[in-house]
Amino acid sequence: MSIGFWQIAIVVVLVVLLFGRGKISSLMGDVAKGIKSFKKGMSDNPDQSTSTSTSTSEDTSNKDQNSENK
Repeated sequence: MSIGFWQIAIVVVLVVLLFGRGKISSLMGDVAKGIKSFKKGMSDNPDQSTSTSTSTSEDTSNKDQNSENK
């Protein structure tokens, strides 16, 4: 016993009747935003964030040394 086209069509019609098209489209929009945010977070290079924090701490230590020398 497999799921046929008509069974899937009936389930889709029931879901649309229960939730309405507007609610389903806004839900899909939220899902798309979440996926884009996840991809953006995964594509960020973790080496860049650690090198930025390292350079910031080096800059701070250099400023401290320069102020002590004056």
